[in-house]
Amino acid sequence: MDWGTDLWDQYDVIDKHTQSGLDLVERYIKFVKERTEIEQSYAKQLRNLTKKYTKRGSKEEPESKFSNHAAFQDILNEMNDYAGQREVIAENMMTGICVELTKYLQDLKGERKTHLADAKKAQQSLEASLKQLESTKKRFAKEWGEAEKATQHAEKTEADVNATKLDVEKAKQHSSSRTHTAEECRNDYAAQLQKYNKEQSHFYYTEIPQIFNTMQKLEETRIRRLAEGYCQFSEMEKRVMPIISKCLEGISSAGGKTNEKQDSLLFIEQHKSGFERPADVEFEDYTQGIKPATSDLSLYPQRVRPKLWPFSKKTKISHAEKHMPPAAEDFSHLPPEQRKKKLQAKIDDITKELTKAQDQSEALEKMKGVYEQTPQMGDPSSLEPQIQETAHNIGRLRGELAKYETWLAEAIGGEESANAFNNNLQSGMRQSTRENEYEFDEFEDVETPIGQCTALYTFYGNSEGTVSITEGEQLSVMEDDKGDGWMRVLRASGEEGYIPSSYVNVNQ
Repeated sequence: MDWGTDLWDQYDVIDKHTQSGLDLVERYIKFVKERTEIEQSYAKQLRNLTKKYTKRGSKEEPESKFSNHAAFQDILNEMNDYAGQREVIAENMMTGICVELTKYLQDLKGERKTHLADAKKAQQSLEASLKQLESTKKRFAKEWGEAEKATQHAEKTEADVNATKLDVEKAKQHSSSRTHTAEECRNDYAAQLQKYNKEQSHFYYTEIPQIFNTMQKLEETRIRRLAEGYCQFSEMEKRVMPIISKCLEGISSAGGKTNEKQDSLLFIEQHKSGFERPADVEFEDYTQGIKPATSDLSLYPQRVRPKLWPFSKKTKISHAEKHMPPAAEDFSHLPPEQRKKKLQAKIDDITKELTKAQDQSEALEKMKGVYEQTPQMGDPSSLEPQIQETAHNIGRLRGELAKYETWLAEAIGGEESANAFNNNLQSGMRQSTRENEYEFDEFEDVETPIGQCTALYTFYGNSEGTVSITEGEQLSVMEDDKGDGWMRVLRASGEEGYIPSSYVNVNQ
């Protein structure tokens, strides 16, 4: 069954049906375009979302080392990759479906229009032939009627006794002429009829079936091509599903890598100071004849508490603290435990660089030996600058390594003294009174400052054992920096406590 045989008389229906197919292709193209716009918008929103929650320089932040922080960063990275795959889907759909189907649709419209125009033209040609047949038929009918009238008139004239011979001859000639003309019209009509029937047969059995069958093939090709577009809609997403699955697996893996115990241990390692806890405050029994040292106690109110590492209370960072001097090279500004870790990490880095430099030096010496044995391979003297530079670098690294190892040894050796200071500070606060004389075990020579200094920055001593100072204030140095980055000072108001050594300039 085909359109040319079974739908030979359904031109309008075929026209409407094929137009409906073209409209469906256009609708599908618009549908896919809107789908790609949704995918692109979704991908853009995902990228903006990941960008919003990604911290700048997060790799350098201490929190990035915690597994829960690192896992969230991995999730953000996976979501960014996921957004990229959504963009791939949108791009493939646009180029593989929309662009290709749009081009195919334009060609299909042109072919359909041509075939419909050919059918219309053939129809018009057949109609023109039919009109000509009708005209020839009418002329034949008219001429045949006139011929019959002329024949009847000739017979009547010949039967009339009053008619002359001349009248009879005229009537016969007129009748013969009309009959001849009618015969010619009859022949023309027969020829035109034969021609029309031939054209009609060609139209209905050859021309129209060919046109309609061609349009049927076009319609079936359109359906098949559209079906391929339907499949591509799914296949293009299936192609990226393995990558999308990897992204989702990466997100699950990030959650699985989170380790709360490991994070707790890491937090301890990052912030463990190494100090010992303060010892108990001893009871001072004033009922045994010991008088309170009111004058000195009022002068040094901070002595009743030992020095604590100042991180127990969060304070507002002042403008001066924001612009404080850079950290010390020996990390003396850090607590003992953290200082040791920093020094050890620095030693490890220098050791790696030193090993690399030594390997390079050995390679240069071997190359120099090869050049000396085989001069054609190169000039040994050309390696001297590199050898000297490497040797200088090795010397520099060894010096730095010795320096940091010395600082590490000091940090390890000074830890015990720091702990002893922290524990014994309170026990040394016992007051003894002998004939109105006051003795302080901790600050044995506190009455004699060892120097003067000027505050470079304002410091808020909110932690126990510290004292607040103001920029430009003149202070008395009661105890110098012991290597932990803190020193004890006395204010003019009588307040005494510890401050960062980097916040003052000791007067010479």
